Amino acid sequence: MLRNYAPLPFVALPNGTSYAQPTQPALDRVQLDSPALDAMTDLTRVAAVIVLAGDTVDEAHRRMIQRGVRLLLVVDQDRKVQGVITSDAVLGEGPVQVAVRQGIHRDEVLVRDVMSPCAALQVLNFEQVRSAKVGHIVATLKQAGKQHVLVVDQSEKNVVRLRGIFSMTQIVRQLGMTIQTLSIANTFAEIEAQLSHK
Repeated sequence: MLRNYAPLPFVALPNGTSYAQPTQPALDRVQLDSPALDAMTDLTRVAAVIVLAGDTVDEAHRRMIQRGVRLLLVVDQDRKVQGVITSDAVLGEGPVQVAVRQGIHRDEVLVRDVMSPCAALQVLNFEQVRSAKVGHIVATLKQAGKQHVLVVDQSEKNVVRLRGIFSMTQIVRQLGMTIQTLSIANTFAEIEAQLSHK
């Protein structure tokens, strides 16, 4: 039965071999009236970048650099979401304040000390996002003064799960703008005006 199939040769696995990980596909350009889903990191297609609450903030920062993201999901041992940690939380004053308050070195500060727990997070519903445009997401992020927003969906059995992430940095890139340009714009109309001059 196997006589038509020759076995394949083995090779040695070199020390220090890395492993493949899913990456965000090349981002398509979007317009403000493009479907919002075109700018969402869909966690059914791209693996979430995670960190444990007991990891150090330095480990979180290394992981952000390694994966090219500015937000990590904080999970427990069962991979249940406990919250998020952003680059602003890692690189800002928070870790220094925690270190002073606890009488420890900054490199001993843990993710749990500076993360945003689930109870502090406001999220978008996937059903609303499905019919929204990129402009709606930009307006939402601008009004909330946030760089990221999470999206949840719900199964037929009413189980809520984290479905996606919107990042202002990613959206700006997809729109073909610069971060500085967007930060100067104070209104949605100004953003549209800047895009029309591109």
